[in-house]
Amino acid sequence: MKLFAPTVLALALGTAFAAQAATPADTLVIAQSIDDSSSFDPAEGFELTAVQAFTNLYQRLVQPDPANPTDLKPTLASSWEAGSDNRSLTVTLRDGAKFASGNPLRAEDVIFSLSRVVKLNLDPSFILTQLGWSKENVDSHLKKIDDQHVQISWDANVSPTYVLSLLAAPVSSIVDEKTVMANEQKGDLGNKWLAAHSAGSGAYQIRRFVPHEVVLLSANPTSPDGAPKLKNVLIKNVPEPAARRLLLEQGDADIARNLGADQMAALKSKAGVKTLAVPMASLYYMQFNIDAQPALKNPALWEASRYLFDYKGIANDLLKGQFQVHQSFLPEGFLGALNDNPYQYDPEKAKAILKKAGLTNVSFKLAVSNQPPYLDIAQALQGSFARGGVKIELIPGLSTEVATNVKAHKYEATLNAWGADYFDPNTNAAAFAYNPEDGSKTLAWRSNWHIPELSKQTLAATAESDKAKRIELYENMQREVQKQSPYVIGLQARNLIAMRDNLKGYVQGINPDMVYYSQVSK
Repeated sequence: MKLFAPTVLALALGTAFAAQAATPADTLVIAQSIDDSSSFDPAEGFELTAVQAFTNLYQRLVQPDPANPTDLKPTLASSWEAGSDNRSLTVTLRDGAKFASGNPLRAEDVIFSLSRVVKLNLDPSFILTQLGWSKENVDSHLKKIDDQHVQISWDANVSPTYVLSLLAAPVSSIVDEKTVMANEQKGDLGNKWLAAHSAGSGAYQIRRFVPHEVVLLSANPTSPDGAPKLKNVLIKNVPEPAARRLLLEQGDADIARNLGADQMAALKSKAGVKTLAVPMASLYYMQFNIDAQPALKNPALWEASRYLFDYKGIANDLLKGQFQVHQSFLPEGFLGALNDNPYQYDPEKAKAILKKAGLTNVSFKLAVSNQPPYLDIAQALQGSFARGGVKIELIPGLSTEVATNVKAHKYEATLNAWGADYFDPNTNAAAFAYNPEDGSKTLAWRSNWHIPELSKQTLAATAESDKAKRIELYENMQREVQKQSPYVIGLQARNLIAMRDNLKGYVQGINPDMVYYSQVSK
C-alpha cells in the first residue's frame, strides 16, 4: 500500500521507518483518512481533516479551555469588554504575540481575518454572517482603536456572550495578513495559497500537503503559547480502518483514528496499545414529515416512537460502543446539555399509547442512506417498531438523494445525523427548535413543524448574556422537544481512537476542532 510520496517521506522522516519498527521520537505519526480535505484555509475548510488541524495551526481571539470546553479562555486577546449598548466588544490584543512568519500580531490582522471570511462567502461564513455582517457592511463593524485594541460590533439581536462563542469557532482563526496578501492571486485574498499552506500563530505550521496522501506539520517554536513538545506531526492517508489498525499494532503509527468496533475489539488486548471512545457532537435521530400523512401528525405516534427506539440494543449490541444513548438535542459536553435519558425501549407501552389514540395499522416509509451505520440502525428500528405494531418500509438511497428529498419535503420519515457547526448550544437549537417560517431550511422546517413559541425562545437564548439563564433556557427547550416533537433523538456518536501507550499529553474534545497536539510527548 502506498501511503505517502517518497519525497514527503524523505522530507519528514529521513530513513527512520526503514531503520526501526517504531515512529521517530520527534514525530507524531497519525493514520486516518484525509480524502475529505480540499482546503486548509480557515475561511473555507469545513471538512473533518481540515477542522482537526486548525487549532494546531491557528489561534483565535478566544478559545475553549481544553480542560473545561464550556469556558472560553483568552488566546490572542488578553481581555475584552462589552459595550454599553450590548452590541459591541472592545478586544485588547495579547502583547508580544507573533505569527510563525515572525510578523507581530496587529489589529489589522484581526480585522482582515474576520472580514475576509464574510467577503469570500464560503461554506463556514454563515457562522459570522449571523451577526448581520455582509460583504457591504462588514468593514464598518470592525474598527481599529489603536495598535492593541479592536472594536467588533454587530446589528443582530445577540449578546456579547454569544458573539464570543462565534469568535471561538475555527472560521474566526486569525491569519497573518502580510503573509496571506503576499500570496494573493487575482483578488482571492490568499484563498488558493492557504488551501495548502498556513499563516497562523498556532503550535504548528503546514510544511507539506499532498492531497490524498499526507499532511506534514512542523513545529512553530515562536507560538505565543510556547513551542510544541514534538517537532513534527505526520498525518498519513490510510482509507481502510483495518490498515490503520495494522499500522498502529506494528508500531508504524502512534495514533489510529476513526476505527470501527471490530478494530477496537482486536486492539484492546494488544500490548503497547490503549483505546479511547471520545463522545462527538454528532446526534443520530429519526424525524417525521408531519404533513406527509395523518398518522405522522399525531403526537401520540411521536410519543410511542420514543418507546419503540431500541436505544441500548443499538448502541451496545449492534454498534458495540460506537455510540452512546443520548435523547436531547444538545450533545453531552455542550453548555446546558441534558444528559438524562427518560425513555427506554418498551413496545407494550407504545402499543397502549397508540391504542388510546385510536391509531391502528400504522405504517410509514423511512428514507435512509444506504451507507453504514445508517442502514444498520434503520434495519434495527424496523424490527423494534414492528414489535410495537408499527410497520416501517425502508427506502435506502444515496446520502445526497436522501438529503435532497428531505429538504424538498418528499419523505415520510428519515433517519439522519446532525453535527455541531460551532461550539455553542445555538448551533443545535437553531436546527431542532427553530422554524422562522422565512424559508430557512432548519430541521423543524423539514418536519413541517410550526413552533412560534420555541422559535422565540431560541432567539431569546442567543440574546441572553447571563450564563445561568442561558442554561435554563436551553434546558427548558430540550425538555419540550424531548417530550413532544416529531423527532426521536436516540444516539450520540463516539470517535473510536487507539494509540501507542507511550504517548502522553494527547487531548481530543467533543467538537472536531478540539484536537490538541502541542503537549504530546513520547
